[in-house]
Amino acid sequence: MWKAYAFLSALARALGHAGPALLSVVTLIVGWEAYVHFSGISPTVLPAPSRVLAQAYEHRQTLAGHGVATLQATAFGFASSLLAAFLFSLLVDFFPQLRRALFPVFIITQTLPLIAIAPLIVLWFGFGLMPKIVLVALITFFPMLVALVQGYAATDRDIEALLASMGASRWRIFVTARLPSSLPYFFAGLRISITYAVVGAIFSEYAGAARGLGIYILNAKNNFRPDLVLAAVLVSSTLTLALFGATVLIQRAAMPWTRLSEESR
Repeated sequence: MWKAYAFLSALARALGHAGPALLSVVTLIVGWEAYVHFSGISPTVLPAPSRVLAQAYEHRQTLAGHGVATLQATAFGFASSLLAAFLFSLLVDFFPQLRRALFPVFIITQTLPLIAIAPLIVLWFGFGLMPKIVLVALITFFPMLVALVQGYAATDRDIEALLASMGASRWRIFVTARLPSSLPYFFAGLRISITYAVVGAIFSEYAGAARGLGIYILNAKNNFRPDLVLAAVLVSSTLTLALFGATVLIQRAAMPWTRLSEESR
């Protein structure tokens, strides 16, 4: 009985949080469907949501194959970006002079137009998986690096002084105090970066690829099939939402005290 009550309470809280967002999405879809139905606009200009869903189901196997290719590029690129961001954050935290030397370079990388560098990356690394990994890492690296560095800087100085007075080494202080204090900042940067990761992978596929949602969208556009374009967009949006949800679950597992704080409100 208690378990059922706890489940219903958790479900009610989830619906309370997600209710406004779901209402907005449903309203948008219903309005879109009604406009297409009553305006008589051609499906080759603006397909109805029902047509997009029907085409997505009809071409589900093809979309799934291209979606897996995009997800693979996203996963490898984002993992590489995460590792690089953590390693560079360690360097700039332990050697502050490197921050003044490296951060201008990192900032410059964020000003490069993707439409210009994507073909160059494909030219340098070929049409395989590597250019997609590089482009995804390039897009997602900087937000996580900045979040980690800011998180380290937010460590309570009194805690650091206490640990130092007890004879803790610099590495011990980092592991015990600075790294845990960076977790809220890190997960904020992680959520920002993960929303760019799928977009970066798709953009790299535009520049040159054999498989992936990007090349699928490009082919559908060239064949004047906006319904298939939107079906692929639906798949990419679903992948992005799934990855975003995974980061939230990971944060709750790594920081259980935040979940307890939310439940007590």
